[in-house]
Amino acid sequence: MSGRVLARDRDRGQVTIEFLGMTPVIVVTLVVLWQLVLVGYTFTLAGNAADEAVRAGTAAARGERDGACEAAGREHLSQAWRGGAEVDCGGTGYVTADVTLRVPVLFPGAVGFPFEVRGHAGAVEEEKD
Repeated sequence: MSGRVLARDRDRGQVTIEFLGMTPVIVVTLVVLWQLVLVGYTFTLAGNAADEAVRAGTAAARGERDGACEAAGREHLSQAWRGGAEVDCGGTGYVTADVTLRVPVLFPGAVGFPFEVRGHAGAVEEEKD
């Protein structure tokens, strides 16, 4: 009976080998998914910052518009995105705001990708009584 190998003994350790082979695939998949989440979140932040900037720009007096618009565009960004953010406001009658953010690589506040995400918003200027 010592020469016979049982079926259950023949597969011993196979699950461990298969798991070790799949571990890099699982880790790479999770990293890619996390990076996609960061890209989507950056798009959301850029759009929200542009909305806030144009809202402040339409409510501010004409002489104070650019300062109020830019400050409002940066106000709701966390420090990781605020550092490289560009907020441009302009227009008369129809106020526009463009916000440009860098997409971080894996960790916010770390190195950014060489492409940028842009958010744009516009609104009609409010009349002052």
